[in-house]
Amino acid sequence: MDVRDEKNILDHVIGAVGREILSCYQCYKCSAGCPVAYTMDLLPHRVIRAVLFNQEEKVLSCKTIWVCATCETCTARCPNEIDIAGVMDVLRQRHRQKGMSAPEPKVPVFHSAFLGSIEKTGRVHELSMLRDYSLKSGDWKEKLATGEWKNDVRLGIKMFIRGKLKIFPSACSAKREVREIFNKANEQE
Repeated sequence: MDVRDEKNILDHVIGAVGREILSCYQCYKCSAGCPVAYTMDLLPHRVIRAVLFNQEEKVLSCKTIWVCATCETCTARCPNEIDIAGVMDVLRQRHRQKGMSAPEPKVPVFHSAFLGSIEKTGRVHELSMLRDYSLKSGDWKEKLATGEWKNDVRLGIKMFIRGKLKIFPSACSAKREVREIFNKANEQE
């Protein structure tokens, strides 16, 4: 669906996540349980409130939707069963559809590298994801200039020795199904 066809952000979120969002009574449980709340400029309960008041610019310009780890702690804690993590995902998608620039520019690049890795291999392959992120974000230039790349190499070697980092992606039996999910998602955009 085209972004311009949507009347407002609340209708968009309700269409994607459900009407449960209307039952939010600002109990603060989502924000109190969020493990990354300390990095947010707008706590999760405030994001929901802003959506309820159709404050699209406020919601889409905050860095909260990009630093959300989508761990679903907020969703699990919600007494009204609002899929808050799902709301954050919908807001990230809306942000990208509108072509807005993110307040934390490297986070959408990471998001894109993460999803790209899953789309290509059926699951996350950390080494190729790191390569794509470093190239697209320009992170490699900073690390080369400061010498931080040495720390990354040391850590990579330790992870490889412990079997936590694979040179080649692991086989995924559901690779075709994952690719179909991405094709359907791309068709909807």
